[in-house]
Amino acid sequence: MVMMSFLPPVSAWLNPFARVPRGASFALPLLVILICSGCVSSRGRIEPVDDPPLVADTPPPLVHDVPMAASEAKSEGDSEVPVAVAESEQHEAPPKPGDLPEVIVKGRTRDLIIRDLVAEGQAQLRDVQLQYVLTGKEGHEVLRGRPVAFALWSEAQKNWTIAHLEIPRPPVKWKPGRGELPFTVRTPGIEARHVKGTGAERLMFTFSRDGEELKVYGRKFPVFDNALIKKKRWREAAATARSIVYLPYTADTLDPRFITGGKDFLLATARGAIDELRDAGVPSEAFPGELLADVIPAEVIATLAVIEQTDDEDFIEKGTDAFDEVLSQYGLKREEAYRYSVSSAKALGPMQFTDRRGHGTYSFVVRSCRGAQLDPNFERGSTRLRNAMKAAVCLLDLDLSQMNSEIRAAYRAKPDVLGIFPVAAYNGGGRNVAKLYRALNRMGVQLAELRRAGKLPPGSAVVCPCVWRQDGSLVQAVSIPRYNSENSGYIEKYQSILSLFD
Repeated sequence: MVMMSFLPPVSAWLNPFARVPRGASFALPLLVILICSGCVSSRGRIEPVDDPPLVADTPPPLVHDVPMAASEAKSEGDSEVPVAVAESEQHEAPPKPGDLPEVIVKGRTRDLIIRDLVAEGQAQLRDVQLQYVLTGKEGHEVLRGRPVAFALWSEAQKNWTIAHLEIPRPPVKWKPGRGELPFTVRTPGIEARHVKGTGAERLMFTFSRDGEELKVYGRKFPVFDNALIKKKRWREAAATARSIVYLPYTADTLDPRFITGGKDFLLATARGAIDELRDAGVPSEAFPGELLADVIPAEVIATLAVIEQTDDEDFIEKGTDAFDEVLSQYGLKREEAYRYSVSSAKALGPMQFTDRRGHGTYSFVVRSCRGAQLDPNFERGSTRLRNAMKAAVCLLDLDLSQMNSEIRAAYRAKPDVLGIFPVAAYNGGGRNVAKLYRALNRMGVQLAELRRAGKLPPGSAVVCPCVWRQDGSLVQAVSIPRYNSENSGYIEKYQSILSLFD
């Protein structure tokens, strides 16, 4: 079978990448070319192309996205990143390949080698243009798919390959567990397998060529204006797309030093956020007369930054190893990690706040916790980790202020263990707190009996999600009666990871 790519060599697309300042606006010329031949797919099929127009990935004017209404409940999934978030992706241009030091240096630790490869992968993608294919007649054009580019490293050849793929255009209707994500590989000789996700934060593939597994160290992904997508104005959506260079979690970057570094980074950032609240003298709503900084432990905030980014299915399948993957990403990407995370409920950023066009959780916290001096801009404030952590501290305190005196007193005595209540509220609101409280009462578990989670002995009949209670000299697990599967699973994740931050 003869396989050909419709794409010209990468070197033919190179163009200086100019950052467009906020408020800038200019006309965007559209590059239209004729495409012949077939397109190579991961399954070896050849797709005919009827000379569709192709829009060049030239720097577009700034487009502000309007936050969409969303449920307060956080759910798994990938949604479109607001253009305003993508626009703030880089404040400094990535290094050019020729400016980087030698990638492999004898005697260097693996984490430093990975950092060099990720930096060079970003540089390799710096000037790569994504190409958008429009099909149909003028006035009724449709974007064929979303182009994505990956920087692949060959250990055997010690060289880079840029692989071009095309995935379904938004809105993506594919869901995990419902068959394979359809996609097309546009680079000859490359084989790809979809691993996870569809959006800017999690979309990832594995790649191979001639039997060699290639390592993924960079990805270029276009973000579209949601308003244009909803109106199906595909040519404008392609013309104003903002491309971001960001590497989601991949097994190629998992490293013990990144896991440890991720823990340290999250704790340091949480403590820094709490120190800012202390310096500002922000009072607690839940415990009048006390400072907010003395109410919510940094460890609780650090756990939220992990469990908000740990998929339920990953946790069920991998256990605490799923936490290591998230921590490794924080250790590698630090402040940049999970800033493009958008759930199907439109919850945004590492701490997964929603906004509902200025009437959601984030705006409520900004108004209610004025002394914290939170960034009033939702897209910016929810994607900057320290600011988002300050907002999370405020929200947990506000949630606690709405709980009964028994819960508040028990929490004040053991904030880490009784953190299950504000954490339950963070995930699903006050109704889940009431359900959890009633469930514990039905179990005959007193709040003062609750303890840190332990490990179930082999052959235990206890089925988790569960809580751990002091029974004489023993600490035993007790299954939580069914009240809300998502919320009880969230509490299970919280208890499982808390000890990692001791």
